[in-house]
Amino acid sequence: MPAPELIRIVSRDSPMALAQVERVRAELAARHPATVTEVVPVRTTGDKWMGDLSKVEGKGAFTKEVDAALLAGEADLAVHCVKDIPADRPLPAGTTFAAFLERDDIRDALVHPDGLTLDRLPDGARIGTSSVRRVAQLAASHPHLNCVPFRGNANRRLEKLASGEADALLLAVAGLHRIGRPDVISEVLTPEEMCSPVGAGVLALQCREDDMLTIDAVSTLNHPGTYREITAERMFLHVLQGHCNSPIAGYATTHRNGDLSLRACVFTPDGKTVLNAHEWAGPLDPATLGTSVAVTLLRQGARELIDSIAH
Repeated sequence: MPAPELIRIVSRDSPMALAQVERVRAELAARHPATVTEVVPVRTTGDKWMGDLSKVEGKGAFTKEVDAALLAGEADLAVHCVKDIPADRPLPAGTTFAAFLERDDIRDALVHPDGLTLDRLPDGARIGTSSVRRVAQLAASHPHLNCVPFRGNANRRLEKLASGEADALLLAVAGLHRIGRPDVISEVLTPEEMCSPVGAGVLALQCREDDMLTIDAVSTLNHPGTYREITAERMFLHVLQGHCNSPIAGYATTHRNGDLSLRACVFTPDGKTVLNAHEWAGPLDPATLGTSVAVTLLRQGARELIDSIAH
């Protein structure tokens, strides 16, 4: 099947995002060696705004400019972290997912200058994070710790930590590996200790839906197991209709026998209420599994909980 002579790849311009693009370029080169790739970096609203994301379209603040460049024909392929793509509304008209790359580590990591673990942090220790998901779970499991708002890319957050603006950080394991800084990890938290966000560790490749030549070339990078997991997770989040201030977590797992399960949680911001669901697909397709888990949480009161949180 012929591949394009040139594929222009648009992405956020942060060091991590550009490292992610290099992974995509390498995988494309391995499958389509005659195709040349170029990078089109853009600065997104989410990268420029250091305040509350709910004031600038929530998670969509990290994708709007990338989507615009794709739709304007300035690029042929967009690379997104799935966790940054809103699931409560459809993709921009005229675009489609062409592939999901094989999933990286979904876990969160604690970064402490002296290598302390979460359980060894003293009362009042300041944890840098702006994730409502992490804040709620820390409030539930370690109420003696204080979360302080931390925005900026991972490199910038590490700089803030070094300057003393917090005592420790919570960051994604996958992100630290992507920027070449796994050395700073003090502790890797299990998903049971810190439930992961929907889309954790996955890169999505998005194309214009009428660009079949690029779609056909890019689709060779799709990982079937990851595709099933993300389908379940994003349907779960879509049915819940959460907003950017909703502490929601959920991750699907493909087990050794090929079975798929989905574990998900909804929290109040203070961590005092936690709704849990964990279901196996059995005969269900991934989208139906995601719907089923969402309905289970809605029956527990998730709708009222989410709607009670200001946004």
